[in-house]
Amino acid sequence: MALEISDRHSAGELRAMARRETNGRVGSRMLAIANALDGMSRADAARAAGMDRQTLRDWVVRYEAEGVAGLRDRPKGHPAPRLTEGELATLSNVIFLGPDPETDGISTWTLSELCRWIEAHFAKSLHPASLSRILRQNGFSRQKTRPSHPLKDPKAQERFQKRGSARP
Repeated sequence: MALEISDRHSAGELRAMARRETNGRVGSRMLAIANALDGMSRADAARAAGMDRQTLRDWVVRYEAEGVAGLRDRPKGHPAPRLTEGELATLSNVIFLGPDPETDGISTWTLSELCRWIEAHFAKSLHPASLSRILRQNGFSRQKTRPSHPLKDPKAQERFQKRGSARP
């Protein structure tokens, strides 16, 4: 038994709405339903609109339930954030403070080192590419500060800036 299509809109009205429609997918759904209303077989109406007969049936069900608005695509869901707001705040502080060479065993944070830190502290496993995306979304960039030697001599640096490479 074929699924009946209500006549809330005539085939001509659906075709007129399809011509004004800016979304081509919605327009083709309207045209398929208009063709079916005009007496074209469901398979031919679906084929003319570039879809399968079962797909046309699904759109007819949505059209019956919601009207023309039901022919629009529904918004897609977004996955839950991998890190909570609190975890992001903690991670931001850790990044700004930098690693402690004595406790962390490194001199600068890399994505893979941050992934290890996250796994150790939050028990969450992240790929470095995913962490890079998360950090960019939260205002971080790949720029790094220039590394400095822990035994540097500030007086020697000042002398170098004043006189060049001359010795004292």
